[in-house]
Amino acid sequence: MTPKLALLDDYQNIAPKHFAHLTSRVSISYFPDTLNPRDAAQQKQLIERLYPFEIIVAQRERTPFSKETLSALPNLKLLLTTGARNLALDTAYCAERGIPVAGTLSRPVGVHSTVQHTWALILGVARHVARDDAAIKRGEWQGSLGMTLAGKTLGLLGVGKLGAQVGRIAIQAFGMSVIAWSSNLTQAKADEQAGAMGLPAGSFRAVADKLAFFGQADVVSLHNVLSERSRGIVGPEELAAMKKTALLVNTSRGPLVDEHALLGTLQRGGIAGAALDVFEPEPLPVDSPWRTTRWGTEGRSEVLLTPHMGYGDEQIHGWYSEVAENLERWLDGGELTVRLN
Repeated sequence: MTPKLALLDDYQNIAPKHFAHLTSRVSISYFPDTLNPRDAAQQKQLIERLYPFEIIVAQRERTPFSKETLSALPNLKLLLTTGARNLALDTAYCAERGIPVAGTLSRPVGVHSTVQHTWALILGVARHVARDDAAIKRGEWQGSLGMTLAGKTLGLLGVGKLGAQVGRIAIQAFGMSVIAWSSNLTQAKADEQAGAMGLPAGSFRAVADKLAFFGQADVVSLHNVLSERSRGIVGPEELAAMKKTALLVNTSRGPLVDEHALLGTLQRGGIAGAALDVFEPEPLPVDSPWRTTRWGTEGRSEVLLTPHMGYGDEQIHGWYSEVAENLERWLDGGELTVRLN
């Protein structure tokens, strides 16, 4: 019998051409609408939808697969995902069930798409791009002046590969100073990351005290990996420590920030603005308070939003191509690459 495959959350309809050569060997169903299993009614829908399928292809963390969800899918034999890791999958439970989980290794050449998007958001909110575009289309003209980045301080919350690339651009393109904080960051580690970017030691200044870090930065950009330890790493205290003129940018993961605290800070104009590409949950519910058009009015901070597009560029084609290759290996009885369990 031909195995059934469910391919989830392909918002741009990119995947079909990468799987076209396998349609004689596997029956493929595409489900571009995301169901959130954290909502009981949607979890029931998700389980009913996926119950018949032996193979599931997940797009990053868009649909989480907990033990509870997976245990309700007795026909599942293979779980594939885009990306080299996916913390939304219970890979340990899959291993118990004998369900292999595999990802992809494809990496973009040059500056990572998330780095590009981070700078698009920093510049967009600092220079009021979306606000001024909307104003002109309403027949208005100039509003308040934009932020000059030269001489300002960029704060990197996390200075791994992506954070370091963002920091390099801050220094070389905009003449900014760069400070960094993470729970176990040392100056030696910060210097190592700067060196990897071709920058001299001291280019990224490690700040030991987290609240001091938030208080010194004019722009805070988040680049932490999401884990139980980092969940809510930006909360009321950190937001209260920020300058009233500062900006917060998150292209990493929504749950790194206490959403309730951030909403409150922005609604009362506690900081100048925020630019967000990631949320919890995703997609944003239609009635989410983030979707208001009143940001930047009546004392509220300016808010720039994008729908988790930081990694959404041509590299997704490469991911789906790798997933299709892995699927073909599995169908042929071969070894999967990029095993995650």
